[in-house]
Amino acid sequence: MALAIEDYGVIGDLHTMALVGNDGSIDWLCLPRFDSGACFARLLGTDDHGYWRMAPAGAERCTRRQYRGDTLILETEWETPDGTVRIVDLMPVRDQAADVVRLVEGVSGRVRMRSDLRLRFDYGHIVPWVKHRGSQLSAIAGPDSVWLDTPVEVHGHDLMTTAEFEVSAGDRVPFVLTHHPSHEPEPPRRDAERVLVQTEAFWQEWISHLDYRGGWETAVRRSLVTLKGLTYAPSGGIVAAATTSLPEHLGGSRNWDYRYCWLRDATFTLQALLGTGFREEANAWRDWLLRAVAGDPADLQIMYGIDGRRRLPEYELDWLPGYEGSPPVRVGNGAADQFQLDVWGEVLDMLHVAREAGLSAAPDAWDLQREMLDFLEGNWQQPDKSLWEIRGPDRQFVHSKVMAWAGIDCAVKAVETFGLEGPVDRWKGLRQQIHQEVCAEGFDSDRGTFTQFYGSPGLDAALLLIPQVGFLPWDDPRVVGTVEAVQRELTEGGYVLRYRTEHGVDGLPGHEGAFLLCSFWLADALVGIGRVDEGREHFERLLALRNDLGLLAEEVDPASGRHLGNTPQAFSHVGLVNTARHLSGASPTQAR
Repeated sequence: MALAIEDYGVIGDLHTMALVGNDGSIDWLCLPRFDSGACFARLLGTDDHGYWRMAPAGAERCTRRQYRGDTLILETEWETPDGTVRIVDLMPVRDQAADVVRLVEGVSGRVRMRSDLRLRFDYGHIVPWVKHRGSQLSAIAGPDSVWLDTPVEVHGHDLMTTAEFEVSAGDRVPFVLTHHPSHEPEPPRRDAERVLVQTEAFWQEWISHLDYRGGWETAVRRSLVTLKGLTYAPSGGIVAAATTSLPEHLGGSRNWDYRYCWLRDATFTLQALLGTGFREEANAWRDWLLRAVAGDPADLQIMYGIDGRRRLPEYELDWLPGYEGSPPVRVGNGAADQFQLDVWGEVLDMLHVAREAGLSAAPDAWDLQREMLDFLEGNWQQPDKSLWEIRGPDRQFVHSKVMAWAGIDCAVKAVETFGLEGPVDRWKGLRQQIHQEVCAEGFDSDRGTFTQFYGSPGLDAALLLIPQVGFLPWDDPRVVGTVEAVQRELTEGGYVLRYRTEHGVDGLPGHEGAFLLCSFWLADALVGIGRVDEGREHFERLLALRNDLGLLAEEVDPASGRHLGNTPQAFSHVGLVNTARHLSGASPTQAR
C-alpha cells in the first residue's frame, strides 16, 4: 500500500517530477515528461506496478529528511543500531536525457543497505527486457530505455533488480538511472558528484532572483521552488500537479489527471511570480498562454498540454486499482472540452496584469484580446460548467459572469490607461449590463450573500474573488455578507469547501475534502474586510498543514488532516505565496 500523500517529497528536473516517500521509495515517476507514462506507478497500485526503494536493510520510515537549502535536492536519513546513513536524491536539470541520481552517504558506523528496483513502463503495465553488462543495467520496452550505473553489483530476482551493500562513515555510493529513447544510441553517463554540485548551483542562482521582504519567508521560498519544479522548461507552461488520480475523497471516484496547464491558474500564478521578482518565469508563462490560446477565440479551452497541445482525451487504466483502492485511474482530462465562460476573463485579466507590471509587449497580444472580447460580448449570457469543471448541467454561475465582467473591465482600462484602440463606450455599456444582471440575479438579499448560480440556494468559494477582481469594493455590505456566509456555510474544521457536493450541482457521486486554495482565499477575504488578525490566524493554520518538507496537495480532510488530491498542487502553493504577500502589506486588490 502507498504511503499517505503527505509522506511524499518530490525531486524534479523542470521536465518531470518523482515522488519519493519517507521510506526511501520512489513510487511515482513519469518519463521523460510530466504527462508521459509512469515507469514507477506503485502510488496508484501495488509493488508490481513499479518502484525504486533504497533504505537500510530491514528499516521502514526514515528518521528525518529535508531539502538542501532552496533546492529540490532531497536528503533522507536513517539512524539505525549499526549507524546512520543518508540518501541524497535529485534529478539534475535536464541536459539531453532524464536522470535520477541517488547518492548513498555513510554518516556513522557501518550500515547494510538494500536497493529494490522494479521498472514497469506504461503506468505499470509493461515489464521491460532487462540486460546486465558489468556494472551497468539496461531495461527496454518499446520506445523507452532506462540505464542504471552504479559500482554496486546488482542481481535480477523476481522480475526486479536488487542490490545489497554496506556503507561506512565517509563512504559515498552513487546510483544513476538514465532514461533515453530506445532507438537512439546509448546515452552518455552522468557523474553523480558533478551533477550534484551543478544542480545545487542551479537552484542557488535561481533563488537569488527572489525579491520578497515579507513574512513567512521560509514557506514562501519553498512554495516558489515547488512552482519552479512544476514548470515545463521547454515551453514555460506550469502543470497543476505532478500526479494523476490521487483521490479527493478516499475510496471515491473524484480522481482526475492534473499533469496539464489550466488557464484559470494564469492570473494567480502571474501574481505570485511577479510579486516575488521572477519576471523571466512570468514572461515564459505569459508567452506559453498566448501560444496555447492563439486561434479562434470560440475554440478557447480551459486547459492545454504542457507544450500547448489541445487534445487531452480522457481514458481509464483498469489494471491500476487506484490510490488506497480509489478507482478509476484516469489519464487525460475530459474537462478540456467543457465551456467555461470564466477563462476568457481569466486570460484577459492575466494579460492586463502583465501589461501593468511592465512585461515586454507580446506581438499581436492586443489583436488577440480584441477577438476574445468580441466572443465574450456575444456569449457572456451562455450557461457554462464553471471553474470547478462540474460534470452536471450547465448553469448561470455567478463567478463565470463576474470574470466576464472582469475581462471587459480590463479592456476598458487598457484603452483609458494605455491608449490602446477599442470601442470603449460600448464596452462600458456591456460592463454595466453584466454588473447589473449579476447583482440582480446572483444575489440573495434575504441571506445577504451572492450565490453559486442564479437562483441557487448554495454558495461557492469562488465568490470570495468578487472584490479581488474589482467587481465590488471590500467594504460593500454584499461583499462582507458573502465572506461571512462562506465562512459560516462552506467551512469544515476551519477549512473551506469549494461548494457543498450534497446539493448535486456537479453530477458526481460522493464527497471531497476542503480545497486549500479556497482556504487561502478566505484568509485574503478576511484581511480585505478588515478582520486582519483573524485572517492571519487562518493563514497560520493553513501553513501547519504543510508536510515536513513544506509541500501541499490539492485538498485536506478536515477531520483527519490528511492530504487529498493531486500533489504537489501548484494552486495551493500559489495561494500560499499570494496570501503571504497580502498579509505582509499588499492589500488583496493590489495583487491585480
